Amino acid sequence: MPAKYFTHFVTATDEARAASEWSGVVELQAADGRAAVPAELKACLAASFDVESDEIRILQWARLH
Repeated sequence: MPAKYFTHFVTATDEARAASEWSGVVELQAADGRAAVPAELKACLAASFDVESDEIRILQWARLH
């Protein structure tokens, strides 16, 4: 069952000298219904932005109901 999360995060890469700040809703598919952990959110965001997950720093996240 998919779960939606509000996320507020920054990306910092070698290509961009300054971090870029973003916020929005991320939808994750969780087969067992458990809540996502920040590492899963970082992996999803990194794949979407085509960066490494260690270049994502989540500032705030919360599950949307």
